Amino acid sequence: MTARYDIATLKTRLGGIRTEENPALVKQKSRDFFWYSPILKRQLDHVVADIVVSPTSEAEVVQVLAACHELGIPVTPRGTGTGNYGQAMPLSGGVLLDLSGFNKVKEIAAGRYVAEPGAIMARIDDETRAHSRQELRLHPSTYQTASVGGFIAGGSGGVGSIKWGGLRDWGNIIRLKVATMEKSPRILEFSGEDLHKVAHAYGTNGIITEVEMPLGPAYNWTDVIIGFEDLRAATEFANAVGEQDGLALKNLCVVAAPAPHDYFLRHRKFLPRDSHLVIVMAADFAVDALCAYARRFKGAELLLRTDKLAPEDAKGLPPAYELGWNHTTLRALRVDPSITYLQVLYPFPNQVELVDKIHARFGDEVTCHLEFVRFDGKITCFGLPLVRFTSEERLEEIMAIHEEMGAPIFNPHRYTLEEGGMKQTDETQLAFKREADPQGLLNPGKMIAWEDPSYDYRSGKTFLFRSLAEAGVG
Repeated sequence: MTARYDIATLKTRLGGIRTEENPALVKQKSRDFFWYSPILKRQLDHVVADIVVSPTSEAEVVQVLAACHELGIPVTPRGTGTGNYGQAMPLSGGVLLDLSGFNKVKEIAAGRYVAEPGAIMARIDDETRAHSRQELRLHPSTYQTASVGGFIAGGSGGVGSIKWGGLRDWGNIIRLKVATMEKSPRILEFSGEDLHKVAHAYGTNGIITEVEMPLGPAYNWTDVIIGFEDLRAATEFANAVGEQDGLALKNLCVVAAPAPHDYFLRHRKFLPRDSHLVIVMAADFAVDALCAYARRFKGAELLLRTDKLAPEDAKGLPPAYELGWNHTTLRALRVDPSITYLQVLYPFPNQVELVDKIHARFGDEVTCHLEFVRFDGKITCFGLPLVRFTSEERLEEIMAIHEEMGAPIFNPHRYTLEEGGMKQTDETQLAFKREADPQGLLNPGKMIAWEDPSYDYRSGKTFLFRSLAEAGVG
């Protein structure tokens, strides 16, 4: 392949910073879990960087950004590639900035920690638990492999959101340090209101070089699975459990039958095929109270509590958080490659009724999967339903019906910031991009407001970045 940029000169500017040009390895680092979406798989499957550059310090990040700015080479940051929407895929080629080796936990204190962006979230917890019996408030279901910088740049919430809300909520990020992409890159420090400039911006307007995040008390978590014959009953129970403030919970989800039996293979022997499941992670001291509360609900059947399992039954079981969030989708895809998913909000206070109506509308075509969260202080649920994919047109129709029924879609079949949920320009992030990345070299193609300021979000059309249009994937 003919290089699109002056990579040879770039390498001379990088000194001892590690690089990789092996085509197979560069391709591997150039992708995430975009293939969960058949639309993104068609659009992004050919996307590849020209070179992978792997800094291990803030000084090396600055060195890479300065060199690429001078040579006009795009830079797309990547943690460990656990995102789902192509956030870290280099649409214009150039440098794939692999931050996974920039990964130290720098400080642990009461209620907080400081880390480099490539730190794996499970390893942070290892250190904070050992140091002071504290743990992360929030993490994705890809906890064992996801980096904290990638979570902040591309995530929104996850395990822990039933207690702490989402990353957007005040206090869930304390402070960030960010490198700009200018002739002489600056290191800026953000807290409070300024965090909105770069949180969940996909690295389009700065590279995170340090995070300071809050910690919560570390408990021993027990997985509890309760079955119901009726989905409405399961949803009502989960919603009620979420409202019990005295129960120390880490995750709370509902998965409709027969998906758990069909897709949760290592748990299958515990799961009747016709049971709609409520899957709970509760602190060990809260499990008896949870089970007692469940007995108040007609039809509730305790199917599993991991603190009562014999060692031979517990062996090999994944934790409950790996049955939820997008691990549900992953487990379904391993069994049935025709499955894809959506991201839905069921707004408070009518979430239970809305879930029931949408389930009745679609039946087996859209299998219900709910994650209960604290959203603006209220308990409600997000949906990550499993969709039996037939065509792109039908998928768009299913999303439109959800919106018409009052359930907003955060579209996981789009790779831009705006189309994924906002459907409007984030003026704060755009203004900071003008300041911090004047040449538009950071993660090109992901911020529509920068690429096409006149784009009409109400047009119903999908935004296609020029490099993808040139590749004929429209």
